[in-house]
Order: sequence, then C-alpha cells, then structure tokens
Amino acid sequence: MMRAVFSRLGQMVFVLFGISVLVFAIFFATPGADPTARIAGRGASPDVVARVRAEYGFDRSLPVQYATMMKKLFVTRDLTSYVNHGQRVVPEVLQAAPVTGSLVLFAALFWVGGALVFGLIAAICAGRWPDRVVMTLGLVGLSMPVFWLGETVNLLTQSRWHDSIVFRWVPPLGYTPFHDSPWGWARALLLPALTLAVSFIGFYARVLRNDLLAAMRDDSVRTARAKGVGPIALWTRYGLRLSWTGLVSLFGLDFAQLLGGGALLVEVVFALPGVGRLTYQALATLDLPLIMATVMYAAFFVVLTNAVVDGIYVLLDPRLRGVRHGG
Repeated sequence: MMRAVFSRLGQMVFVLFGISVLVFAIFFATPGADPTARIAGRGASPDVVARVRAEYGFDRSLPVQYATMMKKLFVTRDLTSYVNHGQRVVPEVLQAAPVTGSLVLFAALFWVGGALVFGLIAAICAGRWPDRVVMTLGLVGLSMPVFWLGETVNLLTQSRWHDSIVFRWVPPLGYTPFHDSPWGWARALLLPALTLAVSFIGFYARVLRNDLLAAMRDDSVRTARAKGVGPIALWTRYGLRLSWTGLVSLFGLDFAQLLGGGALLVEVVFALPGVGRLTYQALATLDLPLIMATVMYAAFFVVLTNAVVDGIYVLLDPRLRGVRHGG
C-alpha cells in the first residue's frame, strides 16, 4: 500500500516538474521571449535595460533562472509580478482560489444532481417522449456557449427584470466571501454556478443514460431481475453502481479543469475574482510570473484529481484491488 502511495507521489512530482519546465521554456527560452523590454518600458535607455536584466536575473543562464523562479514560487513564495511591480503572485493565486473553488463546488452540485435526475428519466423512458425531451434539452444545453448564456442571464437579471419580484434578490455582479455573509455568498454564486452547470448537465445526462442502458444488460442485473428485485432498486442500486466508473472519470477531469481556471468565461462575465479571471489578466498583460503560478496551480489540481479518481475506482470496483495489488 505504502509503495503504491509513494509511487503515485513520485509520478505527481515528475509531471509537475515537466509542466514547469515546459511553461518556463515557452515563455522564457524561446526567441524574443525576453521580458526585459516590457519591464523596462518603451524607449528605456541601455543603462536602464541593463539594470533591469541584472535586478531580475535575466543576465544569468536559463537553468539558474528556472531554479530561482521555482525557489521563489514554491519555497520562499516571494515571486513578484512583472506588471504590478513588487506584488507577490502566490498570495494573489491563494486569494483567488476560494472564489473558483466555491463556484466549481456549487456548480458540481447542480450538474451532478441534474444529470442523475435527467439521466435516470431518459434511461427509464428510453425510446419514449420523456427520453426525447430530455435528450433534446441536453443537446440545447450543450450547444449554448457559456459566455452567451451568462451575458443573457445578466441582461435579464441585472437590467431588464431586476426590479421584478422574481429577480429582486439578485445582487450586483461580484463576489461575497462566505465568512462575511453566507447568504450573500450563496446569492452571488447561484446564477454563475447554474450558468456553468448547464452544459455539464446535458452532457452528463446523455452519458449516464447510455451507461445505464448498457448496465441493464449486465448479467448481474438479469440475475437480480430474475430474483424478483423491483425496478427502482434495479435502476438505482444495480444500474447506477455499474455506471459510476465512467462518470467518476469524467467528473474528476472536468472538476480539476474548472478548478484550474476552466471557469474563466463565467468568472469574467459575472465579475468573480477567481483563478480563471486572474489567468486571463496575466495572459492579457504577459505577466510571466503570474502565468507560471496559475499554470502550476492548475496542473497541481489536475494531477491530484487523477490520483484521487484512481483511488475512487478501487473503492467502486473491488476487482481492481486485486489487479493493483498483483501489479
């Protein structure tokens, strides 16, 4: 058991190291990527450029620059922005992380719950009108760009119908921390989370429907049906249990991607100061330390989530325990 844990930790460290080297090479080692001119400003004198290169360490070799940046990012955590001079990027990412985490957790509740309800309805009523309605609605949800849906929601709730009794409760765009006001936190995130969840509900419902229909043809389900197990238990206890593995894999990847900044469009549209919006600002200004920090943050969650998904697989499918143990 401990050997497997250390093996997984070693893989995580190796992947994160490879990603950090790749990002550093793209933004620092490619021709024309020297950030000295951007920091010194347009029309800076050669003396100023030379002083900036020495101050930021750009006159050193690339391995030394890489090691220095990783030390400042992970050890001393005093890596500073190239755009907002003197502002540390690690506290910025840590301050934005709870916003993105709250949004994604809220959205995950909606899309998992909605997918379970609509997927079960579509599977139970396969080939009949409820199935066709659910699948059509799912396709519509998948087809709507999230930024368009978000802007439409803002237009209706913040402008045209904001004074109506239906949307009077909707707060101005922005974010309220949970410790300041739990009710204000929930109100600020409800519509952004629903907007983010719409496409996932449609996609997950379609996947769950197909997996459930395949699971109902499994030998264990046929045996349970022959023993007199009721239809509700067949669909929930047996069908869902056999369909979990595929959904867990999808959920893990999507959840990690959103935590890592994949909710960028929703955060920008609803003015949420999360990691996605921070990444957008860093890319717009080519703030390389901030880009490195947000990319490493995203990579960490993707790698960590993959490890967690592997562990959940073992819990959901006991057959994998023997395979992992034997390997």
